[in-house]
Amino acid sequence: MEPMVTVILAAGRGTRMKSELVKVLHPVAGRPMLAYPVAAARAVGSRRIIVVAGYQKDKVEAALQGQQVDIALQEEQLGSGHAVLMAAPQLAGFAGDVLILCGDVPLVTTATLEAFLGAHRENKACMSVLTVDLDNPAGYGRILRTENQLRGIVEHRDATEEQRAVREINTGIYCCRAPFLFEALGKVKTNNDQGEYYLPDIVSIAAASGMKVQAVKTGDFSEVEGINDRAGLARAERAMQARIAGQHMANGVTLLDPQATYIEAGVRIGADTVVYPGTSLRGATEIGSGCTIDMHCMIQDSKIGNRVHVQPSCVIEKSSIADAATVGPFAHLRPEAVLEEGVHVGNFVEVKKSRIGRGSKANHLTYIGDATIGAGVNVGAGTITCNYDGKRKHPTVIGDNVFIGSNTALVAPVTICKNALIGAGSTITKNVPENALAVARGSQKNYENFMVPKIRRDTD
Repeated sequence: MEPMVTVILAAGRGTRMKSELVKVLHPVAGRPMLAYPVAAARAVGSRRIIVVAGYQKDKVEAALQGQQVDIALQEEQLGSGHAVLMAAPQLAGFAGDVLILCGDVPLVTTATLEAFLGAHRENKACMSVLTVDLDNPAGYGRILRTENQLRGIVEHRDATEEQRAVREINTGIYCCRAPFLFEALGKVKTNNDQGEYYLPDIVSIAAASGMKVQAVKTGDFSEVEGINDRAGLARAERAMQARIAGQHMANGVTLLDPQATYIEAGVRIGADTVVYPGTSLRGATEIGSGCTIDMHCMIQDSKIGNRVHVQPSCVIEKSSIADAATVGPFAHLRPEAVLEEGVHVGNFVEVKKSRIGRGSKANHLTYIGDATIGAGVNVGAGTITCNYDGKRKHPTVIGDNVFIGSNTALVAPVTICKNALIGAGSTITKNVPENALAVARGSQKNYENFMVPKIRRDTD
């Protein structure tokens, strides 16, 4: 197979998005929409990927950092033909095929591109255009044929009434031999309604020169629909969510209501895991097999082991949960929370930058911050690690098999050694040795025969 490069057009602002952010960086399923054509280009074997950027070039470049793409700058947006021409210096001497994609078309699949490229190569075409039929083609460039031969493409605003009746439209996806592409772009004029250099004009240039040019039709418009506004973004999100949900269910994951479950593109889920409605799984989250993720949970950039039960309404961020643990309901694991095997973290418990050892429990109304907790520890309801002195955070260390009574304040830095017992209602400010009982509270005084005066009020 001859070498191929891909040029992705991503220079426009996208004014119809009504946004300060360049259009191609708006997210679809947690990733910038531009990331999808980049991934598709790589999947179909592009030797090199060039993204033509313009508006907010620095942000586009930052979003693609580490993805091994080159950036070509289109400082002034003078049309799609002009945009492709900006990649010419980087492709000097290249004689293979150039696949041209749009940065605002995130749903195009590898299978569709492979079929398109296969037809291009099989027919030894100089230029191929991907097309689709639409019942309502208003706004799109129309495919012009003579006796089934592709002769040109005319933009909607430049088309005659007869041409506007054509239902076959241009998707904006092309494959061209590089020498012809850049030679033809040098011949494109701006004699159109917008005064721009139109990339589709090279079709008529190829046809007039007797070169092999063809239209390859696809059947699914949703794959090739460009995102132009927030409504289009929402349609793309729904379509991508359906695609992602289908992939997980095919791999053995149960989604009780796929349409009410949000799963971003980078999430991995093991077989026999059940995900309830209202759940949001984001970023680089990994969930093992046999887990239950109950309703209305948000899990982001976290790793969850096997047979974990996350009960309703939990928030888990950048945390790690080992096998057979239980979290929630209404628990909050903040970044760098680590729960080892069999840990129970219950309702209204918050854990931040702490490790909780195997089999330990904090079942109710507790804050654990900057702490290291051993195995087999019971943390009573209302316990707080007082880790912040107003300037710095301090650590709390709790050894194995410690029992901490309810309503305890552990004033860090402090260490509770293994097998210790902390009496309920204590404020611990000093280290507690092994096997010790620590009680730090005022003594109780009972005043017998003491009656609190009743508050009287008239009831006239």
